[in-house]
Amino acid sequence: MLSDISSWIMSIAGIICLSVIVELVLPDGQLNRYIKGIFSFIILLVIISPIPSLLGKSFDFSNIFDYGDVQVDEDYIYQLNLDRINLVKGEIEDDIEESGYQNVVIYINCDIFDNAMQFKSIFVDLKNIVITENAEHTNITKIKEEITSIIKSHVDIDEEAILYDG
Repeated sequence: MLSDISSWIMSIAGIICLSVIVELVLPDGQLNRYIKGIFSFIILLVIISPIPSLLGKSFDFSNIFDYGDVQVDEDYIYQLNLDRINLVKGEIEDDIEESGYQNVVIYINCDIFDNAMQFKSIFVDLKNIVITENAEHTNITKIKEEITSIIKSHVDIDEEAILYDG
């Protein structure tokens, strides 16, 4: 019983200390008011948490926050994945260009509506490739190997899923 009381008091002290630290770090304004309100609610929950056990009843806080009606915003997932694809595509094309190969176009195939987006295949268009003086290889097989290693450094994908044209 004594250990329960001491852990309860430590929980209250800990959450109050955390709220003071967060309040000191955040600038004054609208966001600070919301954060204070959230911490006040959490402190209240910590303070009243032993009351049900004192009354001999069990209380489950998970019933307060019902996650049954949570729906995934598909537009948000779509935009997030589209931004990720464009970022990865740009990084790969930039690294390929730094290696001395210009006009290489990358096309990425994946399920853009999936929460855990997986890259299915990557198509590399080498039809208009320009090999600059920075490049070491003129053999197309070695160029494809180098481009494959660049792609694999950015994306977790099998080599068989990297397709070339040109």
